[in-house]
Amino acid sequence: MRKTKKLIAILCVVAILSGAFGTIGFAANSDVDYKITNPYANVDWSWNQYKADLHTHTTASDGDDTLKAMLETNYDYGFDIYAVSDHGTTSYSWTYQDVIPAIQVFLGIKDGTRELTALQEGGGLTFDGDKYDVITENGGDYYYQTYEDGTQGQKMLRVPYAIENNPTSLNNAHVNSWFVDYGHGIVGGTSDYETPIKAVDELGGLSVINHPGEYTNARDEEYTCDAYDESYSYYIDKFESLLLKYPSCIGIDINSKGDSRTRFDRKLWDIMLMDLAPQGRNVTAIATSDAHRTTAAYTGYTMMIMPENTVDSLYNCMKAGEFFAASKYIGNNEELNEIAMYLVGNGDDKAAAIGEDILARQAEDYNAKYEAPLDVEAPTINEITVDDDADTIKLDVDGDLCIRWISNGKTIAYGDEIDLDDYSSDIGAYVRAEVFGEGGIVYTQAMLLEYEGAPEYENKDDASDFGWLAGIVPDTIVKFLASLSIFKYIWDFIK
Repeated sequence: MRKTKKLIAILCVVAILSGAFGTIGFAANSDVDYKITNPYANVDWSWNQYKADLHTHTTASDGDDTLKAMLETNYDYGFDIYAVSDHGTTSYSWTYQDVIPAIQVFLGIKDGTRELTALQEGGGLTFDGDKYDVITENGGDYYYQTYEDGTQGQKMLRVPYAIENNPTSLNNAHVNSWFVDYGHGIVGGTSDYETPIKAVDELGGLSVINHPGEYTNARDEEYTCDAYDESYSYYIDKFESLLLKYPSCIGIDINSKGDSRTRFDRKLWDIMLMDLAPQGRNVTAIATSDAHRTTAAYTGYTMMIMPENTVDSLYNCMKAGEFFAASKYIGNNEELNEIAMYLVGNGDDKAAAIGEDILARQAEDYNAKYEAPLDVEAPTINEITVDDDADTIKLDVDGDLCIRWISNGKTIAYGDEIDLDDYSSDIGAYVRAEVFGEGGIVYTQAMLLEYEGAPEYENKDDASDFGWLAGIVPDTIVKFLASLSIFKYIWDFIK
């Protein structure tokens, strides 16, 4: 059985690498007139890039650490933007937390996790003894610290109304939303993505489909070739239908926590791009920590490209997709093999050593991850230059060891620049880049492509989604129980 699994793994890798390296070796060199839709077209590259985590938890739902501890930890990691998106519990403030007793009890809070410590109005002291302040300016709440020498650290913006919806969903059909007041205290939601996405859309907020691999159970697959194959068509069609119907749902989470559950969700991202790009619908990718404790902070995050760190700028940045997803982890074996083989064959001594280390660890454990050191910064994409006339896209990057260009779900080129005409036989309706360095991986958003002979949108049957039927009975029971005041007394007793 072990030999069979190894053979399957080898075949999967060979298939991926033959698509990547083989394609690169037989470039097309044809002259095609591409129209490139660049999501970063309106970015001024002199703007700052702000580090953001859009999905985290505290003891107000099922987190292990308090709001104060989570804020201080992420501030120390240099975050500029921070969202506390507790289950069914809206972030209204950093100085007060409104706990929902029913949600606390349903989520099964364990001993030692019930302490609630918000920040003090007017400021206070950190656990390390530094002074902190919470101020409101430019329409947003900010946290910052002042150190012993009198210097002031960065101002960290609170993402307003952050929440993870469907808190008692039995199959992790979770939706993060921001900027509008929806979801506080609303329980249930098994399989029902549409209710929160539609409500947030109507209110003018933004949302995203969280860690889809948990809901689809793709996380349980061992090999990329099995994840999101034909047997997953229901889930793929469901997600694509929601994205077409509700523009404010910006996309999906493609790398969160340690990337165990999301390691195949980049494949889902590519499938959705192949299906929806011909319709002109981009699928934005975010990465988050989804941290429930301080030790999980700074795993996945986003780099927001904005003129200033304000609520309005953040909303516009997220809506336009003017940011990069990033992670300290890569948990996909095939992706790591491809990167490692490139580093060994094309990198300098340091790059080759990293590649050899990845291959050696995977030889011992097929599921070995790449975990970047926290004290080494991930690559920085300083600028993206798109030349629509020359059909080229160029990245100006620091800290990179490997840059891969991906279209139709496979690597078609390496390097900091791609000439689309050189790869016309392998390009579909989009192209995107992934930048790997010792400090982690950074994902650009996709560039949509229009040209003669481009893939056309395939209009699927408009079948109704009856997945929510699976949750009628349990969700009805949950909602009824949550309406009873008994949970307030239970919570008062156990806390």
